[in-house]
Amino acid sequence: MAAIVIVEDEQRIRELTARGLARTGHDVVGASTALAGLELIVQGRPDLVILDLGLPDLDGLELLKMIRAVSEVPVIVTTARDDDPAIVSTLDAGADDYVVKPFSVEQLDARVRAVLRRLTTTTDGDDEVRVGELRIGRSARVARLGERDLDLAPKEFDMLLYLAERCEQVVSKRELLAEVWREPYGGGEKTVDVHLSWLRRKLGESGAEPRYLRTVHGVGVKLVDPAP
Repeated sequence: MAAIVIVEDEQRIRELTARGLARTGHDVVGASTALAGLELIVQGRPDLVILDLGLPDLDGLELLKMIRAVSEVPVIVTTARDDDPAIVSTLDAGADDYVVKPFSVEQLDARVRAVLRRLTTTTDGDDEVRVGELRIGRSARVARLGERDLDLAPKEFDMLLYLAERCEQVVSKRELLAEVWREPYGGGEKTVDVHLSWLRRKLGESGAEPRYLRTVHGVGVKLVDPAP
């Protein structure tokens, strides 16, 4: 069970979402404004936040930045906008995932479970990240898929580790350039594409038949746990 804060100004959506998530075993509280939501987050220290961008007192992205200033709590953004620039800016601002309205409670719960699974994966062990059959050792800089060692170049390893630590989270190519290559945003995305192609081959998959690496067109890439 997870403690979840929902920040949503539309009462009907907030209550339906809260009831639906409560039925799956979560402990849910809601807020109708950004400031009330921030107070719940700071005082309650929840496991996850569901944040609507269209709030009456403060833009949702501004609230997201305020949350990130004080907490690393996972945040799933809900929004009516599904255009690529809006999604990219939301992820760049610190969101862990997003859901486009209208959505079902079942869909949202699946996203909640995916984000919480990623959090569990990255905190179970300080030195090893596990995703499905992938085992990635941080300090030893080794990666295994099942019983097979992966022969990775340094940047391939860095990119795999970065994505694995954010399992199920969409990561933009600009973020990969900034965090893995330490280059300013803009340009160089071809470098990311090439390394993703090499990494896919070493994982034994392709863009047409992905298993771990999934492309979200126009947004970025994510590493997923292929286990059902």
